[in-house]
Amino acid sequence: MNNEVKIYTTTMCPVCHIIRDFLTSMNIEYQEINVGLNPIERVKLIQKTKKLTVPQTYINGDWISGFDPVRLLELLQDHTKKDSDE
Repeated sequence: MNNEVKIYTTTMCPVCHIIRDFLTSMNIEYQEINVGLNPIERVKLIQKTKKLTVPQTYINGDWISGFDPVRLLELLQDHTKKDSDE
C-alpha cells in the first residue's frame, strides 16, 4: 500500500518550500494543498489540526506541524513496516 502524504502550504511560506524540496529529494509522492489560494481547505485544515500555521503535513492519519524530517521518515517507515507485516 502506498503512503498517503499531503502537505498544506501557502505560496510565501519558506518552510513549505523546504518540505517540498525534502519530499521531492526523497522521491516521496505527495499531494500539495495551498491553503492560501483555497480558503475552504484552510478552514478544514484548522478544524482538523487546531493550528493556524503551515506547513502541516498529513501522513497516513498522523499530522506533523512545521518541518520535522525525522518524524516524517518515522511515520513513513512505520506505515511501510505495517504493510509488510500484513
